[in-house]
Amino acid sequence: MAKALAPDVSTWPQDNPQLVGSRCGSCSAVTWPRQPRCPRCSGPDMSEELLPRRGTLVAWTTQGFVPKLPYAGGETAKTFKPFGIGLVQLDDVVRVEVRLTTADPDQLKIGMDLELTFVPLYVDEDGEEVLVAAFQPA
Repeated sequence: MAKALAPDVSTWPQDNPQLVGSRCGSCSAVTWPRQPRCPRCSGPDMSEELLPRRGTLVAWTTQGFVPKLPYAGGETAKTFKPFGIGLVQLDDVVRVEVRLTTADPDQLKIGMDLELTFVPLYVDEDGEEVLVAAFQPA
C-alpha cells in the first residue's frame, strides 16, 4: 500500500489526481499549497481551488545533495540520488515549485509540457511507500 507524504496538498489517490490550492475571493490570486490568507492582498476569503494537471516547465535545477531538515527522505550522503526541481506554470492559473521525475538535462527543456504524477520518496517504518507529487514529461 502507498500513502501521500502530504495528503492535504492533492486529491491523490483519486484517478487523475490534482494539486489542491486556494483562490482569493477578493483579488483572485491563486496559491499552492492552500493558504488561509491571501499572499497578495492579505484577505481571509480563500477557497479551495483544484489546479490543472498539466503545465509548462518555466525553470529547473538539480538538487545534488541531501536537503536539510525538514526533508522527509531517508537518504544519507552516500545513498542520495540527485533529483530535478522545477517551476511549472499550470495554464494561466499559478506557478508551482515541485519535484520533477528526472534530473537529466537532456530530458528537460524550458517550455516543455509536463503532467502531474506521484513518485516514491521513501518507505516508512510500517513498510508503506510514501509518495510525493512530481511532474513528468507529457
